[in-house]
Amino acid sequence: MFRRTWLLGAAGTLLHARAAAAAPWKLATGYRAESFHARNLLALAQSVEAATGGGLRIELHANGSLAPLAQVADAVREGRAEMGETIMTGLARAMPIAGADAVPFITRHYDDARRLWTHQRPLVERAFAERGLRVLYAVPWPPQGLYSARPIAAPQDLRGLRMRTYNATTVRIAELLGATPVDVPMPEVGRAVAEGRIDTMITSAVTGVENRVWDGLKHFYDINAWFPKNIVFVREAAFLALPAVQRDALAVAAAAAEPRGWSASQAAARESLDELRRHGMKVELPAATLSTPLRRLGERFALEWIREVGPQANAIFIPYYSSSTT
Repeated sequence: MFRRTWLLGAAGTLLHARAAAAAPWKLATGYRAESFHARNLLALAQSVEAATGGGLRIELHANGSLAPLAQVADAVREGRAEMGETIMTGLARAMPIAGADAVPFITRHYDDARRLWTHQRPLVERAFAERGLRVLYAVPWPPQGLYSARPIAAPQDLRGLRMRTYNATTVRIAELLGATPVDVPMPEVGRAVAEGRIDTMITSAVTGVENRVWDGLKHFYDINAWFPKNIVFVREAAFLALPAVQRDALAVAAAAAEPRGWSASQAAARESLDELRRHGMKVELPAATLSTPLRRLGERFALEWIREVGPQANAIFIPYYSSSTT
């Protein structure tokens, strides 16, 4: 009887251990499940589950359902989720090095954005590690372009226009260009355009499509002002607690997710530009009389950011500019 009871108890313990091992990881993001970022996360989760034979399952909690976007990093660090995705610029106050993404007019195309990430990544990884987090990968949103109700050939054409702003950097851009800053949060962009409250703004083609801005803003200039990136990370303690085979599977899946996500970002950018054109917007590259002054403005912003952040910023921008092909 004692032996039978012991066997039953041992079997129960084994079943409990297997159930605990099979408990899915929580992956928190503040973005929509339909976004290309979220689709990339789902592909990563499917890859990990397949590679581990179901030993490691990852559940996506989108739309801020587990934690609002601004609190995702805290949720992972505090153990409410094992993995998270957030926009890197949202972390700049806590880790200034993440703010390199928001320095405007220093990137001209996706290759520049990749070079910037190459130099930024080691410092970001170190800052995350200090907080008990491990960086898996980062993927940019499509670049920020210039919308306007009228043609813009040079910076002076923006003087006096009402420019949509949403943070300190965009306010400063408006002021330096002689435009009037108008604070408009993202959910109100479409209404602000329809009501004629803004004449111009800097945001992505994707945002323009989502807010159907073509009724009021007729011009889009592909200035690639900056490439804000989403970063995906895991709690270090949770990662180290995994069996080696599961850690390896997650690392391999993350290594594949980064280039796949960059390709998806470029595809989203192209598709959104096509959609703007289909609705009658004139989409074009900026004239040199506009792009050159904006790049000079970018150098000014970069120098100011280096002074603000300190030596770490030099570790990004010195090699970034020295590796430029132009």
